[in-house]
Amino acid sequence: MNREEKAQLLSELNELFSKSEVLVVSHYKGLTVKEVSELRDKVREAGAGFRVTKNRITRLALKGTKFEGLADLFQGPTAVAFASDPISACKVCVNFAKDNEKLVIVGGAMSTGVLSVDEIKKLASIPSMDELRAKIIGLLQAPGAQLARLAKAYSEKEAA
Repeated sequence: MNREEKAQLLSELNELFSKSEVLVVSHYKGLTVKEVSELRDKVREAGAGFRVTKNRITRLALKGTKFEGLADLFQGPTAVAFASDPISACKVCVNFAKDNEKLVIVGGAMSTGVLSVDEIKKLASIPSMDELRAKIIGLLQAPGAQLARLAKAYSEKEAA
């Protein structure tokens, strides 16, 4: 990788980190290419991103972003999941790590600060935005549906 490519990667990563709300740092030692591709696909389906990174360049890219405190985690074979939705990246990484012990989550950060592994697992247990929206819609529709059932039952009773 020449100097220009490194500079381009550095600015690309810095921009990516600046736009993200959450970063999940993991070690992927022992994962096959197929498993990494599978993880990347799952992360992409959730609306997040996943990058295998060069540690030195990533540490430089973190400077000036809200994730600067994560620089120490970038040692060994490191990958980063990032998203604008704070839950999606955490959820996919934690679920994948449950099924595949070769992916080890080492930490992360949200716009509010650095997150421990336990805090990432807690975030992963929260329903996603789509699930929450569906629950709200269901709650809003429930009274109308009950009223319709009641009116139908009353009209059937009157007809009999």
